[in-house]
Amino acid sequence: MKELWVEIDESISPNAKIDLFRLAAEVCDVILIEKRDVDSGREIKARIASRSVGYDIRVVDSFDEDIIKKLKNSGIGIAVRIRIERVDDEKKAVIAADLLTDYIILECPNWKTIPLENLIAKTRGKTKLLAEVTSSEDARLALETLELGADGVVLKTANCDDLQQTAKIIAKENSEIPLVSVKVVEIKPIGVGSRACVDTCEMLKPGEGILVGCQSCGLFLLEAEVHENPFVEVRPFRVNAGPVSLYALTSLKGTNYLSELKAGHEVLVVDARGNTRVVRVGRIKIELRPLILVEAELKERRIKIIVQNAETVRFITYGGSKSIAELKIGDEVLAHVIDGGRHFGTLVTEESVFER
Repeated sequence: MKELWVEIDESISPNAKIDLFRLAAEVCDVILIEKRDVDSGREIKARIASRSVGYDIRVVDSFDEDIIKKLKNSGIGIAVRIRIERVDDEKKAVIAADLLTDYIILECPNWKTIPLENLIAKTRGKTKLLAEVTSSEDARLALETLELGADGVVLKTANCDDLQQTAKIIAKENSEIPLVSVKVVEIKPIGVGSRACVDTCEMLKPGEGILVGCQSCGLFLLEAEVHENPFVEVRPFRVNAGPVSLYALTSLKGTNYLSELKAGHEVLVVDARGNTRVVRVGRIKIELRPLILVEAELKERRIKIIVQNAETVRFITYGGSKSIAELKIGDEVLAHVIDGGRHFGTLVTEESVFER
């Protein structure tokens, strides 16, 4: 799970500081504050990191191996802040990780990604790397660096809006989608239609795909083209998603029609356990292809999807995936089934919408 820390700008007014504390208590894992502000932080019951003693996490502002060992032996949570300006500073971070420091806060004034990439590779599993950032966009970059990303960010801010936006980015990184098995009850060829392939800017893994369907309340998990096939090259960036009118889940709360997606748009990639990640669309490829209607049921509730009649279309199951060519009535596949309708892609749970 990615962590969000906030370090509140000391120059802001007392009232603005209180507003930030209150918001931080709702959306942050840790508030990094000075001793003079700790009482304010305690009033909102936030987890506290401080350079002062006696709080949840002790922040050490300079690398000192003896101090780290002493604090570690005393059982105190430690966060070591290291300013990365040269290669030797990276070595300090690696040593701190080898000493099993709980957190390393990286301040990179001149570089945003290269030192972070190096340290993610060298310290993964030994400590939690937190990137110090001053905006939500820098937070997004840090969380995506070297695919795995930093373990979290320390946002230095005086702005509630920027904290809220960064919290939304963290929530996306930590999100899960509930999936259920639905039973296939009908499979029927329906002729030719305009089918869209979603080509992403990422290499998707086996078991990952996109949620699509005829109804916004019932979306099937279709796998990327990750499997070897004697007739077609593997294209792990692609999901053969279905007709242009289908819904695709593009965020935790929003859908788009496949026809609306284009290069640069975001789409949600989901695996069989419901783990999610946001990827960018590289292109949408639309062609006329033969189509098949698949209907499935969950507790007498019927949901539908139309897909291309092609072996590269695969439905994800708890045990792997099945090609549309192998799919049979009675098989169970994974879907995201919810209540409510959508208004311009936004879920409205109280709305009654019937999509047949």
